[in-house]
Amino acid sequence: MSLHTLDLPARQSRQRTRGLTMVIDNGLSSGLFRDTMTDFGDYVDLVKFGWGTALVTPQLARKTEVLTDLHIPYMFGGTLFEKFVSQGKVDGYVELCRTYGCPYVEVSDGTIDLSRPEKTAYIEKLTAEFTVISEVGFKDQPRSELLSPSQWVTAIGDDLAAGASRVILEARESGSSGICRPDGQLRVGLIEDILRADFDPNLLVFEAPTKALQTYFVQRVGPDVNLGNIAPRDIAALETLRLGLRADTLHDHPQGLRSTGGAHADA
Repeated sequence: MSLHTLDLPARQSRQRTRGLTMVIDNGLSSGLFRDTMTDFGDYVDLVKFGWGTALVTPQLARKTEVLTDLHIPYMFGGTLFEKFVSQGKVDGYVELCRTYGCPYVEVSDGTIDLSRPEKTAYIEKLTAEFTVISEVGFKDQPRSELLSPSQWVTAIGDDLAAGASRVILEARESGSSGICRPDGQLRVGLIEDILRADFDPNLLVFEAPTKALQTYFVQRVGPDVNLGNIAPRDIAALETLRLGLRADTLHDHPQGLRSTGGAHADA
């Protein structure tokens, strides 16, 4: 039951098919993680255990149990996948994901050199057992800036054609590489080229670890934009940006609104 009469953007309830919030866990204690997900899990669509934190998290099983109980899917960071690839131990990565019941895997080449055929082959192989989310863009800024907009578009298309369910656009946890410049400014021209390409925007996930990036994408793409690398502390704050309940987006998206009770409203 709604406790307000405000007209707000209609939001799907979980399991959402659009407007996804992908949260990155960079090493929260298991107690804080449990409390955060219990309180705000209605706004979380996927949790990524950042880079290789899964291997140094003593209570990882406790965390995955919390997510399983809340029906929130999870995956390990793409950098961990790359570490296994670099040592020729992809089968060990697959076994690790099986052991912890990961329904998703991330396939990326943000740090290592993978040819396009190699990357798409990994995507095709892993889709037989997992839902695959790929990532495009490099963590090294000089290398990333050499990737032209047309190469970004081609890489996104190749990953989707290989079976990736969605493609993440790299920005790092710091928002300082990939689709961003070292000072955190968004590469707007690159984003516009990607949005003009023949992709369903719902298949794209924009990494947006800062309020400035989150605000930009909510305003440019809409409240139902898919956003990733969201810190646990920012889950509620991002939802208020989506709903126009924060000064940054208060006057946005005035058309097509309806009264909603928040996380449980159906689109």
